[in-house]
Amino acid sequence: MVYVENEFAPLQKVILAVSEFGFPKAVRADDLRFLPDTNTESDVANAGKDFAEVYPEQQKAWDLERSNFAAVLEKYGVEVLRPRLLTNLEKEVGADDGYANFFVRDPFFTVGHAVIEGSLRFLQRRNEILPIRDIFEQQVYPDDCLYVAAPKPAIHDHGDLSRWHGPFIEGGDVLVLGKQVFVGNSGLASNSLGIRWLSKLLKSYGYQVEEIRLHPDILHLDCALGLIREGLMVVCEDAFLDGIPEHLKQWDKINVTLSEAGQLATNGLPINPNVYITDPVFKPIGDKLSLYGIDVEYVDFQISRSFGGSFRCSTQPLLRRF
Repeated sequence: MVYVENEFAPLQKVILAVSEFGFPKAVRADDLRFLPDTNTESDVANAGKDFAEVYPEQQKAWDLERSNFAAVLEKYGVEVLRPRLLTNLEKEVGADDGYANFFVRDPFFTVGHAVIEGSLRFLQRRNEILPIRDIFEQQVYPDDCLYVAAPKPAIHDHGDLSRWHGPFIEGGDVLVLGKQVFVGNSGLASNSLGIRWLSKLLKSYGYQVEEIRLHPDILHLDCALGLIREGLMVVCEDAFLDGIPEHLKQWDKINVTLSEAGQLATNGLPINPNVYITDPVFKPIGDKLSLYGIDVEYVDFQISRSFGGSFRCSTQPLLRRF
């Protein structure tokens, strides 16, 4: 069965990312903008190389982070599915722009009974959906669910990402709360045209899609907001240009700064309304959650976070419901 009710209903089946990244052959200003503390000189030196080739020890640590994360999920009875690795041909086709196979949240997302392939803004991530489609053949095609892909984005010269037409719609921007769907727009990922497309798609199924304008340093909505359970959230209020959405204004808040949001402080993952996974660097947040009766599991995710994503970014649920 494929169905996602909200962000915190019991997680039963999830796709967990693998850990692949290739540096672009020709490094341009915005190619690696999604990475924190990008070192341009290092990027040029590593142009066209695989991260595992350049940093073998960090690659081992990165793989171990995802394995440790999987072990915690499985401890709570979650079925964990893993995408295949990119083929040599898939890497070569995208080599000029680089390639990625590291955050499964963004290439597609699940809203209710709908599995939706997104439309990614960064060129090195445009083919990231391909290794996931084998899982779709096994899990999505046999199920009585909707399966659809967003329109292919328009082609643009390299330049200001925020001016690219799209449409762009990325899973990290999409948070589901029953029939209410919040979609972030910072100018780095999803855009208004992509959000209009998603609203058009879901309206006939009874969903209300709300666009959330974000601070331009925030990549995705889930980098500024985490729904822990009904009535409780971890949030960076400074990231919301128009304030917290009306639906959430009465919820209890654990606030984080814009700097902490940039470190992925809001990007933990609820397994269910009573259990939450985050990085030990965010133990102060975990301690506050414990006061609400939440059991907090800690997994070191330093390498994953250095690529601009954390626990939610690394997963995409296929079944999450009460």
